[in-house]
Amino acid sequence: MSSLSTSVSKRLITTSTLLVRPLRQQLASAFLLLATVAGTTAQAQAPVDSLKNQFQRYALHGLHEKLFLHVDRPTYLCGEVLWFKVYAVDGTYHKPLPMSQVAYIEVLDKAQRPVLQSKIPLQQSVGQGSFLLPTSLASGTYTVRAYTSWMKNFSPDFYYQTSVTVLNPAAASSQSTAKDTLAYDIQFFPEGGNLVRNINSKVGFKIADRKGRSLDAEGSVLNEKGVVVARFRSLKFGLGSFSFTPELAGTNYTASVKLPNGRLLTRRLPAVAEQGMVLHLEEGAADELTIRVSAMGTGQITEPVFLLGHARQKVTVVASAALNNGQALFQVKKQDLPDGISHFTLFNSRQQPVCERLYFRRPTHLLRISATTDKREYSTRDKVRLQLGTATPSLAVAPASLSVAVFRQDSLSTTPSTDILSYLWLTSDIKGTIENPGYYLTSPDADARQAADNLMLTQGWSRFRWADVQAAKAPAFEFLPELSGHLIRGRVVNRTTGAPVPNVHAYLTSPNRQGRLFSAVSQADGSVVFEVKEFYGAKDLVIQPNQLMDSTSRIEILNPYSVSYPSAAAPYAPLPLTVRFKDAITQRYLQTQLQKSYFKGYNNHYTFPAVDTLLYTGKPDEHYNLDEFIRFPTMEDIMREYVPGVALRRRKDGFHFLVIDAPRKTVFAANPLVLLDGVPVFSINKIMTLDPLKVQKLDVFTRHYFVGQLMFDGLVSYTTYKGDLAGFPLNSNVLMQEYEGLQYQREFYAPSYEAAQDQASRLPDFRTLLYWNPNVMTSTTGNKPLEFFTSDQAGKYLVVVQGLAADGAAGSTSLTIEVKPTPKS
Repeated sequence: MSSLSTSVSKRLITTSTLLVRPLRQQLASAFLLLATVAGTTAQAQAPVDSLKNQFQRYALHGLHEKLFLHVDRPTYLCGEVLWFKVYAVDGTYHKPLPMSQVAYIEVLDKAQRPVLQSKIPLQQSVGQGSFLLPTSLASGTYTVRAYTSWMKNFSPDFYYQTSVTVLNPAAASSQSTAKDTLAYDIQFFPEGGNLVRNINSKVGFKIADRKGRSLDAEGSVLNEKGVVVARFRSLKFGLGSFSFTPELAGTNYTASVKLPNGRLLTRRLPAVAEQGMVLHLEEGAADELTIRVSAMGTGQITEPVFLLGHARQKVTVVASAALNNGQALFQVKKQDLPDGISHFTLFNSRQQPVCERLYFRRPTHLLRISATTDKREYSTRDKVRLQLGTATPSLAVAPASLSVAVFRQDSLSTTPSTDILSYLWLTSDIKGTIENPGYYLTSPDADARQAADNLMLTQGWSRFRWADVQAAKAPAFEFLPELSGHLIRGRVVNRTTGAPVPNVHAYLTSPNRQGRLFSAVSQADGSVVFEVKEFYGAKDLVIQPNQLMDSTSRIEILNPYSVSYPSAAAPYAPLPLTVRFKDAITQRYLQTQLQKSYFKGYNNHYTFPAVDTLLYTGKPDEHYNLDEFIRFPTMEDIMREYVPGVALRRRKDGFHFLVIDAPRKTVFAANPLVLLDGVPVFSINKIMTLDPLKVQKLDVFTRHYFVGQLMFDGLVSYTTYKGDLAGFPLNSNVLMQEYEGLQYQREFYAPSYEAAQDQASRLPDFRTLLYWNPNVMTSTTGNKPLEFFTSDQAGKYLVVVQGLAADGAAGSTSLTIEVKPTPKS
């Protein structure tokens, strides 16, 4: 087992008997200890218990993580900075989840190719970062997505993603204004999944163009004879539903759809089955749901059926019923259902899933954020005083982690990003694009409940395959959670054949004066994992196998970013690149360039994390600063004259180091581990050729030395003046590769106009983002005061606040302030 395995084991499980199990079994057992399962709502028979147990067993093996990003604004110009805060929560209760220590953030173009990538450190389930948008980016809609290493074990549809618009002024007047000739996306979804002959069925529909923009429409359903059997009209956001009874199996039903522009389109409905089951959900009494099952076909009208309800890995409903003349009825109390999306899955007598239906219950445990300013109108370079308060239904004053952005609303602004509340409770559990998700959670509109049900009909889905749930073996996870630091994954392969090589001791380091060395042992598939802590910025990595044990292998580093992409793209945001926006784009571009000219240096200020400056190797038993000694011309002279803890011997095969084993008062028989700037050197003959004038210091450990779980007979460590190997040649099977570590935290700059001379400064201030603060913490003592200054840009500004409490209550709010030009004196 590698050193990483031991680290993961200690973090997840304290039971000593579990420490000897394979790592994947340890993770599964750990999640079993972490997860909780809700009680059932009905006493079930054995088949239902079997289904429930299968689901619980599957859920306990895979803790679900969710990330949410608060992106500072929806529209950018090339050269501006995109700021964001990361919130990490568990997928069941949406409470802050301090499991993963690294989040992966990417900006993808329309072809889902990454144009920007970064690794963001997470501390106590939050993190922050930024991207300086290159001036080479083309104008377009880009997707910002976020995930963790653990989330890579699941579908990329569960990664966080949102859309932002990036404008390049060079393309502002080249956008084609040709008439939109896009095709249309019209889909029909039978309730429960099936259309069965002679069973009345509800059908949801979704109408949009190919860019995901919803279209309101109306139409009718016709049979093969052209007779209208149903009519429909979209209710909200291109979604709607209708009911009809298909007559014969194999009959083709066609929908005729009339678009707002008067265009008529025809689409076929899903095929009608000869036999099968149909599930129908309806809200009866105020506190109850009725789920009706109808069956058609030989042997199906009297068989038992089973209903399993679950929400975010919790079983909430288990029930069974016998079909009576092809009919069965289930009653479910709403109070037994959790907030958010519940899945109802129907199983036949053979425990095969045959229907699924989703139901949405508005969340009630919300974070209420109050945001007030001292004024509604401000002059330029004026101080804004903002007061923030947070509360939950159970606490009048609830501590919460918040992020705040204040940006100018201009004609270039596009649709804002999803808020944290609607994302956690709705968007993250639904496949595809949801237009205005906040509507379903907060709108008082009388149609909101029906609109939410249409959404469940048309875009509901499961996070898993039931075949996997009912499989006898536990799921295997390729990607480990990053519990203590970034995991660098690699593979050991034969240099000639490329075949994976197991049981090879591998070493990774970044040449430096602290001598940070990491080790791993390759698994059966050749994979190695190095857990590196405090690994920030771009570094040169040196990765190699133990040259004495294996000289025929090489190590390759794997891409740490996900190469999986969802089938549905992020929401489309139309680009404001028409002629009427040309002046606004040109003005903002000029203002951005002026801002960069006068304040360019402020975009490159970073906060550097506190890193242990002690030698990573530990405190040596012998330390030699060679500048304090007479300089000898060869390394052999230095080792013989200065270093009593190491006996230098010359044999037939060359030089050997014999380190004194001080605790046992003897001498080690084997060569020690030898490091040069943290890089292992396995040939004593080679290290003896090193020019001693390039070496500043020498450290010796006269005892056993451990790297992970590998033990060495002492350590001899050389450090050059710059920690860069000083031109020392490496073996041909050593990989040296530049690698980007965790992102340093860029500081947000906002000028202060407190002093009169600053108010009178002639330096222009054309900021459109007045304020960004991802680290606002409210407490039980009352409101949180914040202050910032307006710029020279008059206009309306939007204040957006997102937040999360420790108990999982999420919320957001916004308000508008206006900045008016300061009257000239």
